[in-house]
Amino acid sequence: MGCQCANKEEENKSEILKEQNEEYEQDDNNNRNSNSKEGIFNLEESNQEQNQEKSPSQNQDNEKENSNENEYQENEPKKIKQDKNNKYSDYPEKMLNLINIIRSDPASYADIIEDSIQNITEEQDRNDESKTRIIYKKKVKVALNRGEIAFKDAADELRNMEPLPPLELIDDICVPLPEEEAEIKDSSYLREQVKVLREKTNIDVFFKDLIKIPEVSALLMIVDDSEKNPGKKRQAVLNKDFKYIGISSKFIGKTFIAYFAFSK
Repeated sequence: MGCQCANKEEENKSEILKEQNEEYEQDDNNNRNSNSKEGIFNLEESNQEQNQEKSPSQNQDNEKENSNENEYQENEPKKIKQDKNNKYSDYPEKMLNLINIIRSDPASYADIIEDSIQNITEEQDRNDESKTRIIYKKKVKVALNRGEIAFKDAADELRNMEPLPPLELIDDICVPLPEEEAEIKDSSYLREQVKVLREKTNIDVFFKDLIKIPEVSALLMIVDDSEKNPGKKRQAVLNKDFKYIGISSKFIGKTFIAYFAFSK
């Protein structure tokens, strides 16, 4: 069973994510052995804090890596493309693990959500200097709708929830990923692929995500502070009737894309 997932605001959010996708790289091994709540969800420190603790030689290595990232933006060699997808090949398994931890202990994850409020800030809207926009900024930079209120509402909902059984990751409902970057924003591509899948399977809910860091992706999926269909993602992830999830993910050009699908 499968995976997947829009207006000018949607495109702005996508652009914000694309800007930061290359800027914020995460070492997934740093917090793997931590037993704290923050450690479980790998949210306790930003890259900037990590770099401050590193030796000069390590920082030089980071500068070299960032230089390589800039080279990647122009005429990226096939090997680098393959390496980038290899690096994030375990994204579906990591997302499944995080989602099932949240489902099994929602009250504990409510604390993580509230702790993350400190990462919400405001900055000037590039399209209208008289306005500000609400931003979540830690490892990625994402435009929000309500900000702190949405985080608190999500935390309250989780504190009042009963634990849920785990979801099973299966391939049957995974929506095929596009081949071209332009297709990521093409809603007709996704609709057609889902239509074909629904003729063969029983997909209930599907959506897309553009955040390559599983821990941040899961957090913002639960808070789900979007302007269009707010709460849709959280309701899917925390639906007690759903038994199956499909997740497909890939770098297409410079953009990371993941499709999620849920089924009973």
